[in-house]
Amino acid sequence: MAEPLEAVIGYRFRNPDLLKLAMSHKSFASESGSGAYNERLEFLGDSILNCAVARLLYEAFPLADEGALSRQRASLVSGETLAQIAAEVGLGEHLHLGSGELKSGGFRRASILADALEALLGAIFLDSGFEAAAAAVRRLVGPRLSGLAAASALKDPKTRLQEALQARGLPLPVYTLRAVEGEAHAQSFTVHCEVAPLGLATLGEGGSRRRAEQLAADRLLALLPVDMRGPS
Repeated sequence: MAEPLEAVIGYRFRNPDLLKLAMSHKSFASESGSGAYNERLEFLGDSILNCAVARLLYEAFPLADEGALSRQRASLVSGETLAQIAAEVGLGEHLHLGSGELKSGGFRRASILADALEALLGAIFLDSGFEAAAAAVRRLVGPRLSGLAAASALKDPKTRLQEALQARGLPLPVYTLRAVEGEAHAQSFTVHCEVAPLGLATLGEGGSRRRAEQLAADRLLALLPVDMRGPS
């Protein structure tokens, strides 16, 4: 039997209806006819989470600059991280899902778990205010601070490649769109990335031009001399 969610998150609701709403997916609301589900709480919780995590990082890394803190926050509030946290506390076992979502494994789906965690934080905020929600963030997200990657390693590949080249006085890479394939709703982009002075070039493919450029940059980074790559 699943442990009561309030015990797991370390917070007891004064208004249990808020907890129920936070755990109610729109598929459940549609089937039950209640019309109430957690998307509005998710919207609220997203803002609470960003602010609370920003404060955690500000306190934990007093020498980090704004750029580093922003990258670290982005890592901690990403959908992937939130889904992992939600899975660890067994949030999926407490979700109210429609029969279709339930049968398709919606209680394990990363996007649903991440959204529910944000909704839960929004519910705590409405129930007891910001400090209570921030305390929940500290309990749930705080332990991940010790394992957080160095801020420099959280830079995206295009930024890391640009900085590696600039450090050696080399020109910026040139990205060229080579191909766009597929229907409008499912396109695939191919981008060519070249650093002519080094005689290096790569291709990247992705569902967006930005994703293709990032992949091409990542592949070119791997071709650079080891002393030029920086943190990976």
